[in-house]
Amino acid sequence: MNPVSATHIQAAHATVTVLSDSVGVTDWALRYFGPWWNAARIAPDSADAGPRVLADVDDAAYARLTALVHDGRDHEDVTFAKARTRVARDGDDIVAASPAEELAYRSDRATGRITVVGRHAEPVALAAARLARESVRGQLLRGGWAVLHSSAVVRPADGATVLAFGDKGSGKTTTALLLASRGWSLLANDRVFVRPASTGIEVVPWPSAAALGLGLLDALGWYDIARERLKAGDHLHPTQHQQVTDALLAGRRAPLWEADGRRERKVQVFPDQFPGWFDVPLATGGRVAALLFPQVRADAVPGVTPGGRTLGAHDFMSGRTEDRYPDIFHLAHGIDGGGHPDVRAEVAGRLAGLPHHSVILNHDTAGSADFLSELTEG
Repeated sequence: MNPVSATHIQAAHATVTVLSDSVGVTDWALRYFGPWWNAARIAPDSADAGPRVLADVDDAAYARLTALVHDGRDHEDVTFAKARTRVARDGDDIVAASPAEELAYRSDRATGRITVVGRHAEPVALAAARLARESVRGQLLRGGWAVLHSSAVVRPADGATVLAFGDKGSGKTTTALLLASRGWSLLANDRVFVRPASTGIEVVPWPSAAALGLGLLDALGWYDIARERLKAGDHLHPTQHQQVTDALLAGRRAPLWEADGRRERKVQVFPDQFPGWFDVPLATGGRVAALLFPQVRADAVPGVTPGGRTLGAHDFMSGRTEDRYPDIFHLAHGIDGGGHPDVRAEVAGRLAGLPHHSVILNHDTAGSADFLSELTEG
């Protein structure tokens, strides 16, 4: 049996420890959370009594837990992290299984301990990181934080944070990366934790891989960097489709689409690859100073659009907006994924008093970046 290793993770007041008999699992958590949260290797016997994720590669344990979930007991079939997952109860515990990923779970809400077992190391590592983030989300939601559907960048000089809002494909990530090319630090590419505080609205990252279309990667001047890294044996995030990897290695820059033509297949970038590959620094926190509502249109002239919109309920990760990570293990103790209603109301009210800019961008990255930099320099 391999020795147990541990990675301790902290974001604001929330903590969780990932333990595994596979060092690759705990190293994955360290890599994934280290750039944006506080993460460190610790001796397993020094882990506190707080929330834990126990993650092991164990065929027998996986088979037993999967059989339990599928033994005819009452259950619910849901989609969690894009995978069909069956969720059931075993006494006070929540148990779940995802056959397509060959993963099975047990959650003890009383102790905050979650177990994930699987047949292969990489899926277990991804699941352990996902569960650690879910544990932190639950603690932060219970502690008065909310989650916004937003990308974010921070001005290093003063911590001023700009949030970019919009539906999928509106240009949130593009906006953040354009500002990052002008000296801002990247804090998040799709979601952020926020909390009302005496100094304003505090922001903490939601660590995740970033999805960049091949065209955006090329426009930012990063395509050749990524291609050379792959040719040298480096890897992007494993959720990236093989077609995207093949296109990068072959030097193809045209967008790739899923079979139904509705969604682009994108490059999936690890958090630590932004500073390591592309010289984009990461921020670990900030204070909201302005809100942007971008649109991208190839033939447009970059500028502020009249009328504009304000923050809405759909800008929180609530209801249908939370379409990827439903709280199947009840880690938030019933609090909505976007935050408690009172917290969301206070966040919305505070943000309403900050500058709002509805903007149009085009495919000229330098011109759009210059416009955004000038708009946000105050």
